[in-house]
Amino acid sequence: MTGSARRRTGDSRYGERVPLVAAAVCPHPPLLVPEVAGSAAPELDDLRAACDTAVRRLLAVGPDSVVLLGTGPVTGPIPTPATGSLQPWGVDLDVPLVPGQPDRGAVLPLSLTIGAWLLTRHETPPPASTVPTSTPPVGTPSASATSSSAPPTSTPPVTAVQVAADAGPAELAVLADEVAATGERVALLVLGDGSACRGVKSPGYDDPRALPYDQGVAAALADADLDVLLDLDPVVSAELKAAGRAPWQVLAGAARAAGGGWRGELLHHAAPYGVAYFVASWERV
Repeated sequence: MTGSARRRTGDSRYGERVPLVAAAVCPHPPLLVPEVAGSAAPELDDLRAACDTAVRRLLAVGPDSVVLLGTGPVTGPIPTPATGSLQPWGVDLDVPLVPGQPDRGAVLPLSLTIGAWLLTRHETPPPASTVPTSTPPVGTPSASATSSSAPPTSTPPVTAVQVAADAGPAELAVLADEVAATGERVALLVLGDGSACRGVKSPGYDDPRALPYDQGVAAALADADLDVLLDLDPVVSAELKAAGRAPWQVLAGAARAAGGGWRGELLHHAAPYGVAYFVASWERV
C-alpha cells in the first residue's frame, strides 16, 4: 500500500485547524485557458462557464481560506510563493499562486496551475503587505489573488496541496483528515479529470470500462456520495488514466471527517476530446 512518509512533502502541522465548509470540483485541461485553446476556445465555453459557476459558489460561502487540491508528483503542501506555467502547451503564460508574489518560487503542477487560473477570474488583489514570504500550513492564510473577468469578489487566502496520482488509501486518508481537522472554515477547489479512454481518438484509446466508470463518478459527484468516491479502484482508475481519482478521494475523506450532511450538484459532464470533464459544487446541509 502506498502511503509511506517518504511520499509526503512538508510537515503535518497544516492539519491542525479547519472544518471543510464547501467544495468545487473542476477539470484541468490546458485548453480551458483561452490563450492555449486559440481558435478552439469556444468549444469549451460551456465547461469554462460551469467552472466559473462552481468557483463563484465556493467563494460565496465566505470561507476563511481556499485550498487548491490536485495531482502532482508527490503528496503534500506546496510552498508559497509558487508559479505554474503553460509554456509546455505553447503559451508563454505564468500563473502565480499568489498574484504579486515576490518571485516565482516553487513549481505548480498542471492541475494546480489551472486551479490558480480559475481563481484569478474571481479574485481581487490583496494589499501588498499581505503577500507572505514563507510557506503557511494548509488552510492558513497565504494571500488573496488578483483581478478577474467575473464580478470582483473579496477572496480569502489561498494555499495549494498536491497528491500523488498513485497515492494509496492510507496516504489519502491522512491527507483528508489533515484538511478536515483544522480550525478555520476551509473551502476546497478540487482539480481532476475523469477517464481518458472515451473513444479511439482519446489519449488512452477506447476502453469499454471508461463510460460506466465516468457515469459512476458523475453520479457520485452529483449526490455527494462519499462511499462511491472512496471505493474507486486505484488500479482501474490508473488504467483508464483518470487523473481525478486521488483528489476526489481526498475530498470524500475530508467531507466525511468534517461530519454533517452534504449536498452536491453536477454542473457539467462531457468528454469532448475523449477525456471526461466534471464540474460539481458541494455544500454542507
